[in-house]
Amino acid sequence: MPTDVVMPQMGESIFEGTITKWLKKAGEKVQRDEPLFEISTDKVDAEIPAPASGVLQEIKVSEGNTVQVNTIVGIIGDGTSNASTSASAPSTAVAPTPLNREASAPPPQQLAAQAPASEEDDSDVRSSPLVRKLAREHNVDLAKLSGTGTGGRVTKQDVLDFVDNRKTTSIQPTEASVERSASPSAPRATPPASSMVTGDLVPMSQMRKIIAQRMIESRRTSAHVHCMFEVDMTRIVNLRNKLKTGFEQRHGVRLTFMPFFVRAAIIALQQYPIVNASLDGDSVRYHKQINAGIAVALDWGLIVPVLRNAGDLNFLGLQRGITDLGERSRTKKLMPADVEGATFTITNPGQFGAVFGLPIINQPNVAIMGVGGIAKQPMVITDQDGADSIAIRSVVHLTLGYDHRIIDGALADKFMLAVKKSMENWSEEIG
Repeated sequence: MPTDVVMPQMGESIFEGTITKWLKKAGEKVQRDEPLFEISTDKVDAEIPAPASGVLQEIKVSEGNTVQVNTIVGIIGDGTSNASTSASAPSTAVAPTPLNREASAPPPQQLAAQAPASEEDDSDVRSSPLVRKLAREHNVDLAKLSGTGTGGRVTKQDVLDFVDNRKTTSIQPTEASVERSASPSAPRATPPASSMVTGDLVPMSQMRKIIAQRMIESRRTSAHVHCMFEVDMTRIVNLRNKLKTGFEQRHGVRLTFMPFFVRAAIIALQQYPIVNASLDGDSVRYHKQINAGIAVALDWGLIVPVLRNAGDLNFLGLQRGITDLGERSRTKKLMPADVEGATFTITNPGQFGAVFGLPIINQPNVAIMGVGGIAKQPMVITDQDGADSIAIRSVVHLTLGYDHRIIDGALADKFMLAVKKSMENWSEEIG
């Protein structure tokens, strides 16, 4: 019996979605839970799994079209009937399995030694023909990869992660970067800018349109002002270098710099709660919880998943939460609820080498902190006796973009001074 493939409802507030890419062509075989197509909503981009095994008999909604939730977008049959037959035959409507927070977080990717990947060896591994073809092209042995798909299935992203890790094993990222546990490479709705040819006219993706709209709205809404502070990160850099290997062995997650910045911001937000507030008409709404939005740069756009109740988490909880959000952002496993409710945002242009940035406020927040790149530079150090000397220190430049409608410059500077003091005099256990 044919199975209808429908546009899933990705959240209570989501009523439509745009199909950005079909991962299978009509006539190709599909396995249940295998990625079938990609969608874009006004909240998140997501990869939708097939609701049943069989043959994709018909694609009813082509790429680039937007339809209401529960609209039939394709039909999966057993391969014995054609599309015209299935159109008149009764079918069972089955929505693709919804992505969920618990099941979607991928385990750490196991690195495998380079080995030729043959069709025969790969046939016993749960994967799609596309994945096996990709593995052969990159000389990857699928049998030695830990699949992050349902039931241990090896996905395209698993192969890309391995290839990326293989290339960068001996290369350390910029000190201030949110170190990647997953490759930023992922299926795109449109080709990357680097592949464009001068004179090309390429339509904006749905995500790009939403980003453009929200950035313009934020500029029109908030009275943007920025301040910048120079922070000596030497103590934290040395601490991380000393503990990162043991931290990963004990907890199974890499130790990055981002939880240090988030924790310092939390301490400052607790001292100056108006920076964690939002405007509600002519009133200021003070939020009980600190929900930290962590901006994640993707090859196909930008997204801000939210680390909820961040003020209640210890350092390890912050690191695990940040890593999870980053991985699920890059593998399109976020749900709409994961990008809602931020009360303060942190963005990290320093991961790409920027000295600092002047970020736009993430509405309805009233402030956003930008993290620059960590770099060594000479600094004047004053000892307890008042004597000055010059030393090489690891330094980062932090900026705060704030809404001058409710936050004055003096308060913004005090907030950033609290962040600076926490960073330079770090004393908390990191687990």
